[in-house]
Amino acid sequence: MTYLSGSKDYSSFPLTFHQWLIASCTFSYMLLCSRVIVTGHITYVFLLWNLFLAFVPYAISWGLSSNPPVIKNKWILVFSLCSWLLFIPNAFYIVTDFFHLRDIHSAPNWFDLLLLLSFAWNGLVFGIASLRKIETILYAISGRTFSVFTIFAVMWMNAYGMYLGRFLRYNSWDIITRPFSLFDEIASMLLHPFDNKMEWGMILCYAVFMTLFYITIKKLAENFSHHNK
Repeated sequence: MTYLSGSKDYSSFPLTFHQWLIASCTFSYMLLCSRVIVTGHITYVFLLWNLFLAFVPYAISWGLSSNPPVIKNKWILVFSLCSWLLFIPNAFYIVTDFFHLRDIHSAPNWFDLLLLLSFAWNGLVFGIASLRKIETILYAISGRTFSVFTIFAVMWMNAYGMYLGRFLRYNSWDIITRPFSLFDEIASMLLHPFDNKMEWGMILCYAVFMTLFYITIKKLAENFSHHNK
């Protein structure tokens, strides 16, 4: 069945989701290599690392969803979910790399915009797909209410993690290497919210946007799946 009358059934595309994702990431890599070759600057090479960090939570969620016996082991599940929570903000953090457009001018703006958009898109895809896998796992374990609540909580954590990473320059592993400094920053914001109104405003806006983005993509997938039956 086609999605619309007279249209092709795009579910017949030969490539799988993973293969399309690899193709998309390869395109981003080629854009970056082209920029380095033409300009002689390695300014945006950090995007490769950021995209790898965005891939980590997807790899964890894929590992869990592909191995049902692992989910039944409470300790492995808890450890995996904690690791996932630690890295999932990286999948959305890559969006803030657009800030570099105002400071870096060694290539045409249209090219750098495409470069950043390409990497950000792949990071968001990793994040959305990863979150969906975790939501499905939690739904099977604890039911719909808990899984939906978790999604909203995770989006707040993502937005907060984006603030910590972009403005305070903390990384996921700083919870181990600089725990006291990190917890001091977190406690300061929680205990003095009115002294950090702008920061909380940024976190709120990004949390709402990412939640809407996730739900929209999820509903689109459900809608296409329904029409394809």
